[in-house]
Amino acid sequence: MNKTLFEDLKYKVLHSGNPIFLYIGINTFIFVLIAFITVAIFLSGNSAAGLQTFINEYFAFPVALEKLPYRFYTIITYQFFHSGVFHLLFNMLWLYWLGRIFLDFLKPRQFHFVYLAGGIAGALLFSLAFHLFPVFEKNIAGASVIGSSGAVMAIVVATATLMPNFSIRLLFLGDVKLKYLALAYVVLDIIGVASVNAGGSFAHLGGAVLGFSYIKALKSGYDWSNIFKRRPKVPNMKVNKNENYKRSSSSKADVVAQAEIDAILDKISKSGYDKLSKEEKETLFKASKH
Repeated sequence: MNKTLFEDLKYKVLHSGNPIFLYIGINTFIFVLIAFITVAIFLSGNSAAGLQTFINEYFAFPVALEKLPYRFYTIITYQFFHSGVFHLLFNMLWLYWLGRIFLDFLKPRQFHFVYLAGGIAGALLFSLAFHLFPVFEKNIAGASVIGSSGAVMAIVVATATLMPNFSIRLLFLGDVKLKYLALAYVVLDIIGVASVNAGGSFAHLGGAVLGFSYIKALKSGYDWSNIFKRRPKVPNMKVNKNENYKRSSSSKADVVAQAEIDAILDKISKSGYDKLSKEEKETLFKASKH
């Protein structure tokens, strides 16, 4: 049974092709690994404070510019470490809930881009804010940020921007539209700038800006995630006229299908998912599978 469970988890994380399971798996694995190492250090009679210091020094993103030449990789690694179980839990829950909606309408490649680019944008805004505002000047030398919150925030805001009137049911609140959920999230982070977790709040806001900007660009016809798109190899062979005709027909069909999807997404952004006809929902469902 345990072997079956392990194989099932391994398949979902590594082989299912679902980026939600991939990122939840990576974040959870790293957190559990560190927790086990912490327990081992504790049982040996030593303090685990040195381990956290090591993580903050070599895996968290530092605000001090002089550290970046030899800690440049932390702009990625900081997105996969968390400071506590609740920090991890809430991030992964939001990633799962909003990520599923995201993938109902967009592609895994686009999910990967928004997640990673959102984390990068969060780190850059965090660093910019600490160098820009005088109140943080004394903290620059030792300040760093850690956690996937900026990346998750990018997914949340991107989903809300794509389908602002899509509703989800929350405990004690009932049905809440995504646009209000994302707005509340952003407002709380703006307020949080004045708290002890100012760095985290700036990282969240950086992710939010990326998620919003990505969907706006996508609706204008610019898909930034194309940098992740694999270029197909062009076979060295002769093509007869019939094959040329079929390729041309297929290309035209793809253009028509994409135009239809764009029209449905515009309708969702204006009226909400519930206003779609049965045929339109079916078209979106089929498109999400490709």
